[in-house]
Amino acid sequence: MSCYVGLMSGTSLDGIDAVLVDFENASGRTLKTAYVPYHPEIKQTLLDLHFSKAGELEQSLLAANQLARLYAEAVNQLLDGTDVTPRAIGCHGQTIRHRPELGYTLQLNNPALLAELTGIDVVADFRNRDIAAGGQGAPLVPAFHQAVFADSDTPRAIINIGGISNITHLSGTNVTGFDCGPGNLLLDAWCERHTGAPYDKDGAWAREGEVSNSLLDKLLSNDFLQLAPPKSTGRDLFNMAWLEHQISATAQAKDVQATLVEFAARCISDAITRHCADVREIYLCGGGTHNGLLVQRLTHHLPHISAASTEKLGIAPDWVEAIAFAWLAKQTMERRPSNIPEVTGAAGPRILGAVYPA
Repeated sequence: MSCYVGLMSGTSLDGIDAVLVDFENASGRTLKTAYVPYHPEIKQTLLDLHFSKAGELEQSLLAANQLARLYAEAVNQLLDGTDVTPRAIGCHGQTIRHRPELGYTLQLNNPALLAELTGIDVVADFRNRDIAAGGQGAPLVPAFHQAVFADSDTPRAIINIGGISNITHLSGTNVTGFDCGPGNLLLDAWCERHTGAPYDKDGAWAREGEVSNSLLDKLLSNDFLQLAPPKSTGRDLFNMAWLEHQISATAQAKDVQATLVEFAARCISDAITRHCADVREIYLCGGGTHNGLLVQRLTHHLPHISAASTEKLGIAPDWVEAIAFAWLAKQTMERRPSNIPEVTGAAGPRILGAVYPA
């Protein structure tokens, strides 16, 4: 037998039709059908979304199309002048919601349009399969870090300082990983608001300020930072509204920036001390590696651990995550699991991602 399930929920919003079909013959043979009606609550929610003319729903879909065109532009620029035909594109999309505790994550993307524009198979939606299995859906890069950065003799940590910082702990054959708190997210937003610059180059503005210990203590008391792994977070928790709630009306902007640098460094160093006690080496990647003050403060708090960028391990720090998603796409196309249950908390290994053929 060659059986497939078909699901359909139509414009009438009455419910879901399900059919089991055997396609051994070209026309197919219906084996079984089922019907699940919508409850009034979800029907009303769907009606409300249908009539959201220019609200969040439409904006998100239009933004997804814009992103797909930008992704295609990047791919075309990348491949221009080469004779390479990639097997697939691994496209993470742009995270705008991440609430694994509620069972969902949302990355804006239109992988079908990206496949159409590039003529290349696209692998996308990496996080949801892990979340469906009870996991956090993040971080996903530890499996890649294990594949390319592990050293059986030396316990080490790979620290990605992106908008959110995450740590991969490589100790022998054991791998753990987790988000540990804000990296550049708050630093960049605060800097742009008060200076107009998109980021604080090398931490120069923060160097003009003084750390506020009272503000730092407030920031470090956040419940997420006290949780044991597995855990992940994002802009849903750490955002400007959250930050403003912690700041006194008399705080100087440059002092807040200095404190945010210290906060980012402490989020990482405290997590290393609590959860990765055997680590003897740390390797940094992500945009935060360009903030000299942040790197200086991080190494200050971990004086007995050697520190370098992933350049020392053969991959430039700015490209580690992009390479990781190319690797994740390869795993998907080869039908290999690429989550690590010990990292995400999923019920077991899962093949991640959805494939959109060219």
